[in-house]
Amino acid sequence: MTGVAPALRLEGVSSGYKASMVLNEVSLSVPRGACAALLGKNGMGKSTLLKTVMGYLPKLRGRVRLGEVDATRLRPHEVARCGVAYAAQEQPLFPDLSIRDNLRLGLARDRLFDERFEDIAELFPVFKSRLRQHAGTLSGGEQKMLLVARGLMQRPALLLLDEITEGLQPSVIERLANALNWERERRGTSMFIVEQNVAFALRVADRYLVLKQGAVVDEGDAGAPDAAGHIIDHLKV
Repeated sequence: MTGVAPALRLEGVSSGYKASMVLNEVSLSVPRGACAALLGKNGMGKSTLLKTVMGYLPKLRGRVRLGEVDATRLRPHEVARCGVAYAAQEQPLFPDLSIRDNLRLGLARDRLFDERFEDIAELFPVFKSRLRQHAGTLSGGEQKMLLVARGLMQRPALLLLDEITEGLQPSVIERLANALNWERERRGTSMFIVEQNVAFALRVADRYLVLKQGAVVDEGDAGAPDAAGHIIDHLKV
């Protein structure tokens, strides 16, 4: 839509850890309702980029915008208040809490739980009869599904996912892809995902970007016939 600000825009963003620069003047945008996938080998700065957007790392140069909001100097809880849900690679679940309590953490009011969980039970039926089970007893794939489910419970304007398919079996990856596509079709949720799984990324995303040594070196239409080949060529070197 003409004139509508993107869900996420980075303008010449540089960031890193203390004296170590990781991102070098990265610029990108995610239109509202779209999904963009950022791909690259380990150590290229993909997770750093998400942590920078969330405010966990300072922006040394450049600007981050969330819709109409300048989020460059916002702290993580302020970014979350802008409608951003973040599933980090480190799997920040609370293992001693129940599945229900983990899902409840993203809600402003407990009374929203039953209504929101109806969608989650449809997308991830494995949780429907196990809400009292401790999250720490779940399998690795179930924990990844719970991370995504917790983000979706928030009904975010923008969902950030970091390597959500890492180490998962194909059936779980299929479930996650279906859930993300359903969320976009039903709610128009904007998404920015960091991935190494090229097939998954191209299935759920509209556009792809490749990050190498902290800079975007390629981008294109995820539906293009040669998209996978372009990405794989970059990942080889």
